[in-house]
Amino acid sequence: MYRIGVEELKKWKNSNHRKPLIIRGARQVGKTWLMKEFGAKFYKKCAYINFDDNTRMSQLFEEDFDMNRIIQGLKIESGVNIEPENTLIILDEIQETPKALKSLKYFCENANEYHIISAGSLLGVAIHQNISFPVGKVDFLDLTPFSFFEFLKALGEEELLELLKKNDIPLIEIFHTKFKELLKLYYYVGGMPEAVEEYVMNRDLQEVRKIQKKLLEAYEQDFSKHAPNTIIPKIRQLWRNIPTQLAKENKKFIYGLVREGARAREYETALSWLIDCGLVYQVNRVNNSKVPLSAYQDFNAFKLYLLDVGLLGAMSGIDAKTLLEGNDIFEEFKGSLTEQYVLCQLKQCTDLSVFYWTSNTGTAEVDFITQIGRKNVPIEVKASENLQAKSLKMFMQKYHTNVNVRTSMSTYRQEEKLVNIPLYMIGNIQKLVRKRKI
Repeated sequence: MYRIGVEELKKWKNSNHRKPLIIRGARQVGKTWLMKEFGAKFYKKCAYINFDDNTRMSQLFEEDFDMNRIIQGLKIESGVNIEPENTLIILDEIQETPKALKSLKYFCENANEYHIISAGSLLGVAIHQNISFPVGKVDFLDLTPFSFFEFLKALGEEELLELLKKNDIPLIEIFHTKFKELLKLYYYVGGMPEAVEEYVMNRDLQEVRKIQKKLLEAYEQDFSKHAPNTIIPKIRQLWRNIPTQLAKENKKFIYGLVREGARAREYETALSWLIDCGLVYQVNRVNNSKVPLSAYQDFNAFKLYLLDVGLLGAMSGIDAKTLLEGNDIFEEFKGSLTEQYVLCQLKQCTDLSVFYWTSNTGTAEVDFITQIGRKNVPIEVKASENLQAKSLKMFMQKYHTNVNVRTSMSTYRQEEKLVNIPLYMIGNIQKLVRKRKI
């Protein structure tokens, strides 16, 4: 299996300003696999240490931050003779030993010759529990589920992927139907590594769905195991309610749909926990199109999305036949899946901050808006080949934006300041805008 994160790790390895690296991401997105794969391919030796339920490592880091003593302890624990010039040190589930997390500062300052990568599924939660964090002394890599591009690579569709990378519009249009078929398949399989691997190996969609349901069960078990007892019920309520919220025409999150009479303040901690775990994305509303967008976001109005489109389908109970062949049930829900897909691609393929816009009267809504360079780019999402985009046109008239995107199942086309990007190309939006092709 190939992950684009390997390319980022290669840049980190060769950087003159390399610091200890922390990989962030939800449980089961492939952090451990990526670290071990990178170590095996690009280092002579790999010293792997897992801090989960590891009292020896807790004791090792409890005493002091003598780097020579710590390195000696890591050598013994991993069974690897650690040499700075050819060994990758992997510290997995590092949040379980807070002082190990703090030690990254001293590795950066006093022992930067060592190559260290760390990860933790609940790292975001740990950081917000007042654990001392080495601010400015570490590099970061965010790992998400497989993007659609990575999915094509996993399926062996390298030539189709190459067309997308090159934005070869004429050839892409020739294979438009093929791309649409693969995109529908991705809607079902999603990007969780275990689900992707199952499909690649056996082409069994029923087994894929079983894996997705097991992942969803594992996340709920994590709630009980790691979250404070007082907020566990609220975490579950929020988590299970996301498909219902996304199925609405107006997808702004409404607490009253979680529980009658619910108020935001009751769920703030639970929502933060889900976000810190990397299980949900929060997309805030902006009320205008000024730069920077982040200065104009409304934290009280937002939409919530899951980390993966396949998991949304599993939570919603959409079966393969419904999705791949299409029927009334899918027609009602495909807008939610498509919007979830687009948000995931923006998170997985770009470094953009994403918001959404509504008019003050609430009569118009643009699904997403982001800032690329100095340009604010609104993005209207269409699940089918319907090219009507009334809200987007209202936005264009109000703010006179020069670059406006509609993404749909239709082919690439440009109409003055409005361009239609096929859904399977949306991960390329940064490249398209920056090269001024749109």
